[in-house]
Amino acid sequence: MGAAPASGLPGGTVPGSTTLAPGVTYAQFDVQGAKGVTHAHLLTVDLRNTHVRLGLLYPGAVAARAAVSRMADAQGAVAGINGDFFNISEAQHPGVEVTGSTDGPAIVNGHVLKSSVPDGQRFGPELPPGTTTRDVLGVGVDRRARLDSLALAGSVRTPAGRLPLGGLNQYALPEGSVGAFTSDWGSVSRVRATCGTDTDRAADCSTDTYEVTVRKGRVVATSDTPGKGAIAAGTTVLVGREAGAQRLRKFFKGEPVTVTHRLVSATSRKAYSFALGGYPVLKGGRPLSGLDDTAAAVRTAVGIANGGKRLLLFALDGAPAYRKGLTISEVATTMRSLGSVDAFSLDGGGSTTLVARVPGAATVTVRNHPSGDAERRVPNGIGVFST
Repeated sequence: MGAAPASGLPGGTVPGSTTLAPGVTYAQFDVQGAKGVTHAHLLTVDLRNTHVRLGLLYPGAVAARAAVSRMADAQGAVAGINGDFFNISEAQHPGVEVTGSTDGPAIVNGHVLKSSVPDGQRFGPELPPGTTTRDVLGVGVDRRARLDSLALAGSVRTPAGRLPLGGLNQYALPEGSVGAFTSDWGSVSRVRATCGTDTDRAADCSTDTYEVTVRKGRVVATSDTPGKGAIAAGTTVLVGREAGAQRLRKFFKGEPVTVTHRLVSATSRKAYSFALGGYPVLKGGRPLSGLDDTAAAVRTAVGIANGGKRLLLFALDGAPAYRKGLTISEVATTMRSLGSVDAFSLDGGGSTTLVARVPGAATVTVRNHPSGDAERRVPNGIGVFST
């Protein structure tokens, strides 16, 4: 059973929309799902208007969290929603610091913040068949939104040879790999990066680890265990586990080291001005096969229409009367009914938040009711900016 706006809205039209800024409107309406009627909040963003743009909301570090409203106000956004799923708990690893870092890649203002964790290490519901933690929604420098997949390409070079880079500012590294942490990471401990396996997030932390600090192109420090604390600009901390740790133990103080990294697109030749992780639910107007149609919850999603020039930022209400929400299959159907050709699921439940600022107001307000009865601090989101 597919969901649709309860009022039978034709695709792409929402009566009663309020203009927040040139090219940005807000509306709310009921949606009929299999579990009952829920309530939706919708931001429509027209990127054909040169006065509006989308960007990544984040609290200034990868391993940090803040309320969507706080990030929107700090960055001057007129509206926004929450973003990617994230490392929210370490109950399986007592004593290991929770990072708050996201599952997927992230790009802010054209700058790569991080890459994705292994699929088996992700937080969030089971991924639909054929999707991975590398999947992103992004807006290119051509001002068009796209669904894509971004893979890390990087290396660590010394006079003795070259190592492939297995991670960048991420809370979980692939087994046997070496990951890089930069000033973008923040001050949270890097121990979590060596816990779990590629297929089991709850597996024990590795006992074979090593860390190398590189500053201005040379090794300045080494350690048997991953550390914590802010990383200075111009400094890269390399963390290795298992085979990666064994390779790093051969490094010595004063040795020249060059670390390079970039995210490689699977489909687009255009660079991204911003991107964040989640997973696709609708492609080319068709829901993905294998979408869950049983578990209903409060959801956040983004739809793409008009060749990537129109975005639909969608968030369900978490008030008690509506908390049953929609299934992922129903989200895909609803986004299509609103005119989306492609759609992307973001973190939901207590994270689902939509904020907006009316013309003349100094700050945004939360438009939906978060299901935890207060805003949850999250690592990133999508901001709508007007100039």
